[in-house]
Amino acid sequence: MPPPPTPPVASEGSAVQTLDQLFQQALELVASDIHVESGEDFFRVRFRIDGQLRMAATPSLSLRDPVVSRLKVLARMDIAEKRLPQDGRIQYVYKDQTIDLRVSSLPTLHGEKIVVRILNFSRERPSLDALGYEPDDRAHLLQALKRPHGLILMTGPTGAGKTLSLYSCLELLNRTEVNISTVEDPSEIHLPGANQVNINERAGLTFASALRALLRQDPDVIMVGEIRDVETAEIAIQSAQTGHLVLSTLHTNDAPGTLARLRHMGIPAFNVAASVSLITAQRLIRRLCDHCKCAVDETQTELFFKTFNSQDNQALTANSRTQAKLFKAVGCSLCDKGYKGRIGIYQVMPISHAMQALILSDSDSQTLAAQAAAEGIRTLRQAGWLKVLQGITSMDEVMALTIHD
Repeated sequence: MPPPPTPPVASEGSAVQTLDQLFQQALELVASDIHVESGEDFFRVRFRIDGQLRMAATPSLSLRDPVVSRLKVLARMDIAEKRLPQDGRIQYVYKDQTIDLRVSSLPTLHGEKIVVRILNFSRERPSLDALGYEPDDRAHLLQALKRPHGLILMTGPTGAGKTLSLYSCLELLNRTEVNISTVEDPSEIHLPGANQVNINERAGLTFASALRALLRQDPDVIMVGEIRDVETAEIAIQSAQTGHLVLSTLHTNDAPGTLARLRHMGIPAFNVAASVSLITAQRLIRRLCDHCKCAVDETQTELFFKTFNSQDNQALTANSRTQAKLFKAVGCSLCDKGYKGRIGIYQVMPISHAMQALILSDSDSQTLAAQAAAEGIRTLRQAGWLKVLQGITSMDEVMALTIHD
């Protein structure tokens, strides 16, 4: 069900009741974040659902301070400290399942803003098919996962589904004879059998120091939640070159740009070429509601195909075009403005010998992207067009979420 346009939480009542109702509703709506915001003369709560912020409640202004204080107490934060940002965590029990809530506070002009990130450990890891990988992309990824060593990078902005992709890969590798270790901030998904480490920078346990310790633990597979600095990048690459399979994430826009980013971080070209085996850039795109989506007429379909350039025509096979089923969003009582749920779109780029040669010659992102296109690697927008042709999402959604190359 979509979030109602009017406040679902009563404006009166205790902070405890208000928070409990908000948590339950956010979980029922599969929200990823809860925003608790204060203005000069208002107090509101918004949920992020399928990547979109939606109004959830406007409790009484008198509840603002009690609700914020209650959140900080539950998250074991200092309720007296209102001048500095703070971070905390809450373990919330919902339908006999323990849900981890990551809490962040930020002092603003009219009071503290609280954002609660919902980390639902209980969700099953979907298969690569269910995540949205196309058959050829899945084959490239599986081939890289079968290698005993190398660096696999998942890239994209925050909230692009990188962690879920990583854990779906780890699930495939999780066997008795494989020693898997992860370093994260914090661990978002529980993986039975893996050695999961949460970094603690206050105590001196950083990504880099944890990685060094893991290398003394006889690992086969190492997952680093995020490569944030040069030191972590260097250790991850060194690990990939010394017989370990390493999986990690970076915040870059596309796969070719990731190679340039590593070079800009100061990693020597030889080490990048010798260690990186595959890069996946990804985004989460909203799915059309199956109950109300409406077929696009032939005229609009023809106009859609006329927007394709030569590279689009080459990347999208004739078969995908002849079987095209284009739809647009409508909206009904079972969805949010014509959309319900999200699926991934991916640019999966194995590092070929030709690509390695370009890395060694210190080629720029445009040259690397041209080589990727020559090898048949789809851009993110082209991956989105495939989902449009399959009737999964709309043209508007792809246009809004991807950058034209």
